This record gives sequence, structure tokens and C-alpha cells, in this order.
Amino acid sequence: MTDHQTTARRFPAGRWRRLRSLRVRLIAVFAAVALLAAVSASGIAYWLNRDAVLKRAQNTVLNDFRVSLSRNVSELPLNASCPELAALASNVASSGLSYDVVVVDPAHPECAPSSDPTRYTLADVPAALQSTVAKPREVTESNPYPYHLYWQRQNLEGRPFLIGGTKVVPNGPTAYMFKSLENERADLNTLGWSLAIATLFALIGSALLAQAASATVLRPVKRLGDAARRLGEGHLDTRLEVDGADELADLARTFNRTAEQLHEQVEELSAREAQSRRFVADMSHELRTPLTAMTAVTDILEDEAESLDPMIEPAVRLVVSETRRLSDLVENLMEVTRFDAGTARLVADEVDIADLIMSCIDGRAWYDAVELDAPRGILAVVDPRRLDVVFANLIGNALKHGGSPVRVRVRQTEDSVVVEVSDSGPGIPEDVLPHVFDRFYKADRGRARSEGSGLGLSIAMANAQIHGGTITAANGEVGAVFTLALPLAPPAPPSAGEAEDGPARDAAEDKDAT
Repeated sequence: MTDHQTTARRFPAGRWRRLRSLRVRLIAVFAAVALLAAVSASGIAYWLNRDAVLKRAQNTVLNDFRVSLSRNVSELPLNASCPELAALASNVASSGLSYDVVVVDPAHPECAPSSDPTRYTLADVPAALQSTVAKPREVTESNPYPYHLYWQRQNLEGRPFLIGGTKVVPNGPTAYMFKSLENERADLNTLGWSLAIATLFALIGSALLAQAASATVLRPVKRLGDAARRLGEGHLDTRLEVDGADELADLARTFNRTAEQLHEQVEELSAREAQSRRFVADMSHELRTPLTAMTAVTDILEDEAESLDPMIEPAVRLVVSETRRLSDLVENLMEVTRFDAGTARLVADEVDIADLIMSCIDGRAWYDAVELDAPRGILAVVDPRRLDVVFANLIGNALKHGGSPVRVRVRQTEDSVVVEVSDSGPGIPEDVLPHVFDRFYKADRGRARSEGSGLGLSIAMANAQIHGGTITAANGEVGAVFTLALPLAPPAPPSAGEAEDGPARDAAEDKDAT
């Protein structure tokens, strides 16, 4: 499994969308900025206070150590003994600032007395500090003394200390001071915790502020999104209330202008489409009456064709054929007009699909050219007349363009019935497959010349869809395969008003045809 798939499984799609929402991102940005600012301010404040606290502590102690050492060393006799050096250490450390002193003298290398021998010895003094303290500096006008006070902060057994040292006179003793910084560290820790808590409160406050800001900003955006969704669903009268003069108000005004223009354009296009449908319907109505008379005449001419002059017979048969084509075209146009107008309705009944296919084949005398594999007992609630049109189009199309034998196979799934119609022809070109159900589309390049109107398959698809099903076209191992899938029960019926209006329109059209 790839990393992307693992992440997708760990985070469901809904949760991932919520994490990527504008509100969450706005709160995250506010929190990140507040956290960065608070951490930066806290860090700067901590280091400034740390530096100030340590400097104040060390300056105070070092100054006291210098003064106390200068005062007490003046009382030290020359060639002082080890007990006298110990007394010096105790006297210097007794200033009251709680530091301890270690004194060393080159004259007594074996003696390094300490004000607290149990805790501090010469071994605790860093070697670098000892070397620096013992090294004299050149005496100049700007540097009148060869020896100076040096200090270093050092951890002893995990505890922070300030260690300072100086040589009093060139041949005199050297004193080292040990000052614990535990109190300063405790104060700095308290300061650090205080700054951390302040940072946490700043983060929480920024999140609440981001929530309030996002609610203020995103509420108009949400209203705009809802309005756009309603507009996309076809509610063209959707408008937004405009309040204010900011960018969101300008966006709302732009949306309203766009919706108004779209509404006008859709109404204009709908009016033109309605006029076009009405024109086709009226034209078809007007043609049906003369076509009825012409069909009756051509039927008589066809019956008498053999007794006519041989020079006239081909012309008569051509008139008969073209009159029937024109009549079929008008009927197809009428059917297409019903689908476009939404007046096509189902007259459903429970039928055996095998019987319905057999009736279609027998009624058109195709039984010698069609191989039927349809078990009886597959019952479905369908409109027999419309489904007969579908079967006639699919089987007739296969016979005309693919050639016999045409195989019709019926099978039942859990909640639908599937009818496959396959032929023995060369198949459908790949560039034609997406268009086989388009109106007036003829794939003459891939099949024999078609004399149809190009409406048969589109009408078949419309009849399948009105049943809640569909038709797909593909190429099988041999020839083309059309697959009709229908639910065993039709979709929910339309509302009462539509149900009353639809059959009345159809009945009126059929009456006009007679």
C-alpha cells in the first residue's frame, strides 16, 4: 500500500475536507502567528531578564568580594602562615552575601584553606580560570594593575555557580570565590513558566479571535456558496442581500448581477427552445393529415404496381418507399417532441420480457434472422408499447447494419433485467461509439448506408430512461453489442397535475393523427 493510500485510510474524506476548510486554516494561521509572536516576545523577555538578573547578581557579589578582600588582605602579615590564610578566607566570606572563599599562596603550596572545606577546594576552580588569574598583564597608563578580578559561571555537581578569582599582590596570596546561583535559577525558572503560561493564553486568545473573525468573514462567504448552489440547482431567482461597501459586498453585488443576466439568458433560451419544440410539433401535426391520405394512396398504388407500365413501376415503388420513410420520420419527430416537452408517460403493466420480445420479433417477421435466449418467467413492470419500440429499434438496427444472425440474450439480476442484442457485423468504430445515441447521427462510414432518420436509437434511449433504465453500446468479440438494463419496477410516478396533463396531450395528438 502506498503512503497516499495509507494517509487516505487514516483520514476519512469528510474529516480531510473539514481539516482543509477555510475556517480551520484561518484559525491555524492566527494561532501560528500568535504562537510565533508570543514565543519570540517570551524568548526575548526571558533572555533580557536572565542577562539582567545574572549581571546584577554577579556584579553585586564580585564587588563585595573585591572590597572585602582588599579590606582583609591589608591586615594579613607578610609570610602569613596557613592558619592566617584560613582566617583570611573566613573573614572575606563573612560579608553576608553567602559566598565561600578558597585562598592559596605560592609560599604554602600544601595549604589551600577554604571558608567551607567540606564543599569547596582548589580542585573545584576551573583550570582555565586559575591560569588566567595567575597571568599578569602589562602595566600601562590605561592598565595600572598587573592582576585583575576574573570570573566564570560553572556547574558544580549540577548546580550553577559563579566562580571569581584574583591575585592580590605579585607575591601575595590568590583568592577564589564560590557563589551559588540557585536562587537566580529558581527566579528564572519561575519567569520561564510565567512566560510559557502567557504564551498559552495568547495562543488560546488568538484561536478565539480567529474563530470570531472567521465567523464574521465566512458567514457572507457561506451565504454566497449556498446561493451559488441554489442557482446551480436551477433556482434562477436566487439573490443575495447586500449590506456594506467592503469587498464581500462588492462580491455579492457581482453575484446578483450575474444571476440576473443568467436568468434573462436562460429565459430567452427557454423561450426559443419552446418555440422550436412548438414549431416541430405543429409541423408534425400539419404533416400527419396529408401523410395519412398519401399513405392510403400509396398502399393502393403498391397493390396495383405489378399491373402498371414497367416504366412507371419503379417510380411508384420509390414514391411508396419515400412516403413510408416520411411517415416514420414524422412519427419519430412527434415522439421526440413528447420527450422534449416532458409529456411522455408510462402506461405500465407487468409483462413477461420473453413474451414481449417474441411478440416484437413475430410481428416484424424476424424469427428466421434472430436467435433468442430468453427464459420465461422474468417479469417486469414496463410500458409494453414503449419497450416494443426499444426492442424494434435495437434488433432492427442490428439486422440492418450488422447482419444476421442477431443474438438476443435476456438475464435477470437482483433488481433489474438485462437484454443484450449483438450482431455479426464489423462492429462500431471507436470514434462513433460516443455518438450512436445522438439525434440525426448516422455512422455511415462504419456500416452500410443507412436510410433511417437517425432518431431510432435516441428514441430507444429516451424510452429506456423513462423506465429508469439505460442502453449502452460496445463492440463484442464479433459485431456490436447493445445492452438494455431496466429495473424490475418503474420509477415513482409524476405528480397528479403532470399525470393529468400528459395523457391528455398524447390523446389529443393521436386524435389529430386520425
